Amino acid sequence: MPIEPARLTFTEDGTPCSDAFGDVYHSRDGGFEQARHVFIGGNGLPERWQGRERFTIVETGFGLGLNFLATWAAWREDAQRCDRLHFVSVERHPFRREDLATLHARWPGLAPLAAELQEHWPVLTPGTHRLHLDAGRIVLTLLFGDALDLMPELQCRADAFNLDGFSPATNPQLWSTELLRELPRLAAPGATLATWSVTGAVRRALGDLGFRCEKVAGFGGKREMLRARFGAAGDAATAGTPRHALVIGAGLAGSSIANRLAERGWTVDVVDAAPEAAQGASGNLSGVLRPLPSLDDNRLARITRAGALYGLRHLHRLSARGLPVRWDACGVLHLARDPMHEEKQRRVVEAQQAPEEYLRFVASEEASRIAAWPLPLGGWWFPAGGWVNPPSLCRANLAAFPEAIRCHFGRDVAALEADAGGWRALDTDGGVIAAAPVAILANGVGIRRFPQAAALPVRSARGQVSHLLAQADSAPRVVVCRLGYVSPAIDGVRSAGATFSVDDDDPALRMSDHRENLAKLDFILPGFAAAFDPTHLDGRVGFRPASPDRLPMVGAVPAVQQTDRASPLSSIPRHPGLYAVEGFGARGLVWAALAAELLASELAGDPLPLERSLVEALDPARYLLRPPRRAMADE
Repeated sequence: MPIEPARLTFTEDGTPCSDAFGDVYHSRDGGFEQARHVFIGGNGLPERWQGRERFTIVETGFGLGLNFLATWAAWREDAQRCDRLHFVSVERHPFRREDLATLHARWPGLAPLAAELQEHWPVLTPGTHRLHLDAGRIVLTLLFGDALDLMPELQCRADAFNLDGFSPATNPQLWSTELLRELPRLAAPGATLATWSVTGAVRRALGDLGFRCEKVAGFGGKREMLRARFGAAGDAATAGTPRHALVIGAGLAGSSIANRLAERGWTVDVVDAAPEAAQGASGNLSGVLRPLPSLDDNRLARITRAGALYGLRHLHRLSARGLPVRWDACGVLHLARDPMHEEKQRRVVEAQQAPEEYLRFVASEEASRIAAWPLPLGGWWFPAGGWVNPPSLCRANLAAFPEAIRCHFGRDVAALEADAGGWRALDTDGGVIAAAPVAILANGVGIRRFPQAAALPVRSARGQVSHLLAQADSAPRVVVCRLGYVSPAIDGVRSAGATFSVDDDDPALRMSDHRENLAKLDFILPGFAAAFDPTHLDGRVGFRPASPDRLPMVGAVPAVQQTDRASPLSSIPRHPGLYAVEGFGARGLVWAALAAELLASELAGDPLPLERSLVEALDPARYLLRPPRRAMADE
């Protein structure tokens, strides 16, 4: 369902309120004070997070974000705070960025934190959005959509719950037994719960679910509030637990997972046979970063949306740190193939009602202006999409944490062996290159050399890109796609292509592929290719790891090659401590950052940054439950 933003309205006394629910967003006696008393104090904070490596709060109803900002402020004020604070919140009607700025101005003491939240505020599209704030120590995971749909999709271990939807009388779904029964599944041992609501129905429902409830002094005009505890308190993980991973491959997949683990304090050994990062499939001059919508918003559409948006945020973070990653959010124009496809693209935009800063449909006249080239058809315009230079991104990922990431370049891994301490990467002489308790296969088509990964149907897809000499600032100055792509001029060279040949191991540039790329270019921009002679073109060949269903493989590697197809994914045996980030195909830039964040979250025990059904769609063991189809090329 499309996201309908909240409308900025106020009661007569100036309290922010919702027309849709007929209720106020916080107590008339003070929103910040209510957050401190009910939710921070009601969950025993800051004492409960002190000395912890990680603490996770799950909230129903993000609203103005005031509970989050108050919690963030309390965390910063606490010298004994946990290393990392996760705050997970669901919201059906999020505010627009400009409305949040208006609302947050009421609390000037929170101005620096509010400004950072507003700066990173995501585009209002359905699904899960992960924001890294306060140098990565505060992780805000926002679930935009209906809580009844999204709470069952959430995977985490919550140390505390904030129940802060509108009142049960005005928003009964957010207090329903159907939603509350998700809380025990999410609760860590000894999890606490706090809410201002003390209605009998809520207390009885929580009690039936195993929460021990008690009424305590409320805030302002409310005489009482509710706090509860689920089960007995467990042992909290303390900071300083040694964490160490061995990553095979230094392309987009390997550098991304190394980066995401290193930010969590892991030591990572990255091994690659090449003399530097991104010398394989990730070595192209440019690649495209944009999602692939569909009328039914299927899994591919949802994951490419999440991946593209998270990838953009990751690029902004790297650039903000001064790391020299080369990219440009110049926009991506995805043209229709034919009039029927153009009408389908129009219907997708009308049905999804996406924010214009994310996606809009443009007719041929406007598309021609954007591309600065006459075009017969319109299509999708992604204003925030663009091109990325993959080698610079890989280098930035690795350089971001030099104290944690150790690179072993020029070392070919001939074998991977398990022992009592985990996994060892061995060279051709049997010498140990590096070893760690956890090993991650992120070496593209090279994964097929390891017998431990025999169950993964990774296929090699040869791709040839043609390089076209171009004047700086010449048209098109945006990325244009139509059964292929053409980039803007980058250092005097425009990339066009690419071919997609499965199980073709020829590393040499081919004239026939240049001709194919020029034919695609002429289909994208009619007449544009006439200026180029295929016999005088340079280019690059790469071998991309393709998966049968066009989705990447992210997670624990299965230890069997056959199983009962009726078995659940969770029952399939896995190699202990062995994981894969694979099968990116032609979408490495779309998948890499989010796939790495997903696996790093799983390894660290953090809330997952994707809905559970999408996580299962990426599980490497999924092919054991259904016959793999032949990998296919796609736009």
